[in-house]
Amino acid sequence: MTLDTQVLGVGAAATYENEGWVADLAADGPAREFAHRRLHTLLVGASRRQVWRLRDRLPGAGPGDLEDLAQQAADEALVTVLRKLDDFEGRSRFSTWAYKFGVFQAGVEVRRQAWRNREVTLPDQLAAVDRAASPADVAEASDLARALEDAIATSLSPHQRRVVLALLVDDVPIDVLAERLGSTRNALYKTLHDARTRLRRSLVTQGYLDAPDGERPKSS
Repeated sequence: MTLDTQVLGVGAAATYENEGWVADLAADGPAREFAHRRLHTLLVGASRRQVWRLRDRLPGAGPGDLEDLAQQAADEALVTVLRKLDDFEGRSRFSTWAYKFGVFQAGVEVRRQAWRNREVTLPDQLAAVDRAASPADVAEASDLARALEDAIATSLSPHQRRVVLALLVDDVPIDVLAERLGSTRNALYKTLHDARTRLRRSLVTQGYLDAPDGERPKSS
C-alpha cells in the first residue's frame, strides 16, 4: 500500500499504514508472504542494531556470530509479533510497535549467549559479609546485613530464596534463570515481588525500615 502524508495528514497516514500492516499480515496468499518478509526485514534491522550495541558483553564474538544472533532474534521476534497481532491497539505506528520486539529479543539472545557456558549456582543462603575492614564505618551496615541474612533465611521459601539470590546477588539475567529453571519471566517476577514483600515486612518488624503509611508492623 502507498500513502501520501500531504493528502492524508500525519495522523491519518499512520492509521492508514497501521491498517495496511494488520490487514496484510492477516491476509492469505502473496500479500501475507510479502508482509511477513517486510516485517522480518524490519525486525532484523532492530535486532542487528541492538546486538551490535551490546557486543561488549560477548567478548570474542565476531561479525558472523553477531549476525547469527541478530537473525535468530528477528526470527523469534517475528513469531511473537504475529502471535500478539490482536494486541496491537494502534496507539503508535505499527512499525514502531513491532521494532520494540526486535530490540527486546536481541537483548534476550545476547544475555543467553553471554551466560551459555556460565554456571547458575542457585545458592540457598547469602554469602557472609566481610566485616573485617573499618568496623566503625560498617557497623550499622553490618547490623542491617545480619538482619537481611536472617530475613532471607527465615522469611523466604527455598524457591524464593534461590530466585532472590540468583537475580539480585549473582546478577543472573531473568530470562536466563527462567530457562535454567524451566519457568517463565512472569513467574519469576511474581516470585521476586512476593519475596521482596516478605523481606520488607521482616525488616519493618525488626525496626530497620519504617512501616508504609497506614500500616503497622506485625509482631512475629
